[in-house]
This record gives sequence, C-alpha cells and structure tokens, in this order.
Amino acid sequence: MPYQDQHLAQAPSLEAIQALRGNAVLEFGTAWCGHCQGAQPLIRDALHHRPDVAHVKVEDGPGRPLGRSYRVKLWPTLVFLRDGQEVGRSVRPQNAASLDAEMAKLPRD
Repeated sequence: MPYQDQHLAQAPSLEAIQALRGNAVLEFGTAWCGHCQGAQPLIRDALHHRPDVAHVKVEDGPGRPLGRSYRVKLWPTLVFLRDGQEVGRSVRPQNAASLDAEMAKLPRD
C-alpha cells in the first residue's frame, strides 16, 4: 500500500491494526493541521523508498479510540509497526533523518 493522501474518516479498530502482518506506518493527524501538512513531503518521501510498508493514515481527535490506544498527544504522530506491534514512533517529524531512523527499525521483507 503506497502513501495515502487522505485520512481515513473511520479508523480501523485496534484489533485490526494489531492483526496486520508485515511492516506498516500508522499516521495520526488531520487534514487541517499545519504540522501534518508540513510533514507530508517527508512522510511521502520516506514511504516512496519502502514499498513493503503499508501506510494507514487515520484522522484523529479527542475521544477517537485508536489514537487514545496509542497515547497520541500531538499531530502528526507516526507509529511504526511490525506484525501489528509498535517498534518505533515519530512525533512531528522535522527532517528525513528522523524518519529514516524509524524506518530502519522495519526489516525489509
């Protein structure tokens, strides 16, 4: 699954995320968030080089259960998953190096 432009309005359940196999990046944010908009080129580039990584872009907000399950406080927050388990995290990424370091935690299939 390549880079996703749009946030999912309806988030998957925690159980569905935990059932994912392989590599995935779970991105929390909103379309109107300036920090989220600013980070998109970095996220797009990081995922462009890793076609083996699924991208799940979830609209987040107060009371949204998936974001609360991952204790998301700031947007964008990217949770790096291997077989549904968190192996890394990036909050408000500012540069490619910070994302590359987290992506390196995901083994190539």
